[in-house]
Amino acid sequence: MKEIPQISEAEYEVMKVIWDDEPISTPEVVEKLSNKSDWKPNTIHTMLARLVKKKALHARKDGRVFIYTSLVEKNEYVGQKSKSFLQQFFGGTLNSMIANFIENDQLSNEDISELKEILSKKDKKGEK
Repeated sequence: MKEIPQISEAEYEVMKVIWDDEPISTPEVVEKLSNKSDWKPNTIHTMLARLVKKKALHARKDGRVFIYTSLVEKNEYVGQKSKSFLQQFFGGTLNSMIANFIENDQLSNEDISELKEILSKKDKKGEK
């Protein structure tokens, strides 16, 4: 698996905008993030530059603006972060995490039904 750069929570918000609409220009990123947050354009420009430096984004000049595309796929990043979270808090096992949620009454009946449905679909795929 390729090395995935460390991305801060704020940078992750920028990445989500890019993943949703890539390729995307600097003004478009600024507009979308300004609508969602109180970040100033300079803050957004700084985060974009950091993500390019970390090799999470590719930037190419198009006239007077940069166009950004991701170098890290969303599913790869989320997968890595999920594994890291499980390892850090639950010894790497999903069972421990789910048991924790159940024991602390953090799963609704709807959540449990949805999990059962997911497991049932997975089980049926395994039968083929």
